[in-house]
Amino acid sequence: MIRRAYIIATLALGLVASAALSLPRCCGIVSSARTFQYYFHDLKQGAAPLSPVERFVYSLVLTHGVTPERHT
Repeated sequence: MIRRAYIIATLALGLVASAALSLPRCCGIVSSARTFQYYFHDLKQGAAPLSPVERFVYSLVLTHGVTPERHT
């Protein structure tokens, strides 16, 4: 009985999450998160080693700046 409730709750949560991603504001949040991840990873591979705290702060600052050029 409890297992069935967990399965139903997981499916409901998945439906809510998929519906939320279609909203314009949530798309902006997802885009910001991807940009943050891009900068955080890019700063890790830079010439000067930065601590994780410094990379976190710099990534937050850069995320709210100009949109980055993506390397594909």
